[in-house]
Amino acid sequence: MPAAPVVEMRTIEKSFPGVQALKGVDFELRAGEVHALVGENGAGKSTLMKILGGLYLPDAGEVLIDGKPVAIDSPAKATELGIAFIHQELNQALHLSVAENIYLGRPPVTGPFRRVDWRAMQQGAAAVLERLGAEVDPRARLGSLGVGARQMVEIGRALSLDARVLIMDEPTAALTGAEVERLFEVVRSLARAGVAIVYISHRMEEIFSLCDRVTVLRDGQKVGAWPIDQVTPDDVITHMVGRQLTERFPKVEVTPGDTLLEVRDLTLRGSPHSVSFTVRRGEILGVAGLMGAGRTELMLAVAGIDRPARGTVLLEGQPLPTGDAAAVIRRGLVLVPEDRRHQGLLTGRSVRENLSLARLRSLTRAGLIRSGAERELVDRYIDELGIRTPHREQSVTNLSGGNQQKVILGRWLATSPKLLILDEPTRGIDVGAKAEIYRLMGELVQRGMGIILVSSELPEVMGLSDRILVMHEGRLAAEFSRAEFDQEKIMQAATGRKRNAG
Repeated sequence: MPAAPVVEMRTIEKSFPGVQALKGVDFELRAGEVHALVGENGAGKSTLMKILGGLYLPDAGEVLIDGKPVAIDSPAKATELGIAFIHQELNQALHLSVAENIYLGRPPVTGPFRRVDWRAMQQGAAAVLERLGAEVDPRARLGSLGVGARQMVEIGRALSLDARVLIMDEPTAALTGAEVERLFEVVRSLARAGVAIVYISHRMEEIFSLCDRVTVLRDGQKVGAWPIDQVTPDDVITHMVGRQLTERFPKVEVTPGDTLLEVRDLTLRGSPHSVSFTVRRGEILGVAGLMGAGRTELMLAVAGIDRPARGTVLLEGQPLPTGDAAAVIRRGLVLVPEDRRHQGLLTGRSVRENLSLARLRSLTRAGLIRSGAERELVDRYIDELGIRTPHREQSVTNLSGGNQQKVILGRWLATSPKLLILDEPTRGIDVGAKAEIYRLMGELVQRGMGIILVSSELPEVMGLSDRILVMHEGRLAAEFSRAEFDQEKIMQAATGRKRNAG
C-alpha cells in the first residue's frame, strides 16, 4: 500500500488579471518519491508550486501537510514547514558572494552579540557546493558567474535548508551534462533519505530517467497522474498538448545562398585563441559546446555588445562597429540573449512596451509615440507568433516562459534583421512552444535570413542546423557538415578529446 502523502493539494484555484491559471487542481506528493509535474508553459505548473512555496495564496482549495490543513502565506512559512523551492527564473543578490546567497536571510551567527560567523558560512557553502560537484568559489561575487554556475548556487541554497519537500522548477536548464548527472545523483540520494521531490521539466529524457510518477496539467487543469512505468514519452507529450506532435525537429530544407556574415580572427579579451567562421543566407549555423566553452561570450562580441581584443566582423561584406550594439542592430544583426529575465525583458512592463521597444524611433513623431501605429505593430506580432496573452497591456511577467520568449523574438523581428543570433532560445519552454519556435526559424531561413543557434541541447542543434561549430575552452574545436553529424564525435570535440578545425 502506498505511503500516505506528505503533501496534498485539493481543488486549488488561482486567477490573475485576465487569466484563470488553476481550475480545481489536485496534487499529491509522497515521501521518498521524485514526482514529475509537466505541462506546456501556461498550464499552471509553476503557479501550483508557488502556492505550495508560499509565494501565492490560492483563491480556493486547501493544502495539507501530513494530513493537516495548513496556511502557507509566505515563503518563510513554507521554509518553516520544511519546503524548499528552486525557481526556474533566478532571483538572486548578484552583488553578494556565493556563500552569502546560499545563506541569504539566515546567516550563521556566533557569540553573545550574534555576529555573522563568516568562517562557518564559507565552510557550509563549500560543503554544499562540494556535494553538488560544483567548482564554484564560495567567496566569488555571484554576478561574476555565468547562468549555469548561478543555477548550481540556487540548488545549493535549497539543499542547505535540509528540507523534507523539495520543489525543482527546471533545475537543469543551464547545466552541462556532467552537472546534470551529478545533480541526479544528489536527487536520488535525497529521495532514498525520504525527501519528497517535485520535479518540473520539459525534458522527457530527464523525467523518464529520474522520476517515479508524473502528473500532467493542461490549461490550468489536471489531466491525470500515472506511475512513470505506465506511460511513454509520447503519451506524456500527447497529454500535455492535447494533440500528437508528429516531428520533434521540423527541419526546413533550404539551399544556402552567398556569405552573409564573416567573422575573421575574432579574439576575446583575455583569450589566447582567435575564432573565424561564416554564415550564409538561408543557413542555420549551430554552435555547440559545454558550459564555459565561450559560446555566449563569442556571440556577445559578434553582436557588438562586448568589445573584442581584436578581429573583424563583416555583414554583407561591410565591417560592423565593435562595441556598439545599437549600430550593429541598425545594420541588421540582432541577438536574443540566453538570460530571458535579466537581459531580454522589461520586467513589470506590458507586452506592448516590450514588443515595440526596438521600433520606438520609427513609431515616434514630434517626440510622441503614434499609438495607432504601435498597436498595429504589436498586434501583428502577437498574431504572427501566436503569443498567448489576454491583451497587449498584460504585464509580460505574467506570461509563460514560452510566450515571453516569443515577445523577445517579436521585438527583434520587428527590426527586419538579416541575421539572428539565438542563444538558448528554447531553454525552459515546453514542447509545444519549442515546435512553434522551430517552425518560425524555418520560415525565417526560407526568407533568406541567416540564423546562429547556440544551444546546450545537442539533439536540438543536430536536428535544426545545416552546419555545427563546436567550441572548447574559447577556441573552435571542430566543424561538422550536416552529413557528418554524429553525437559522439561532437561530444568528443566539446570535451577537447578531438579537433578537426583550425
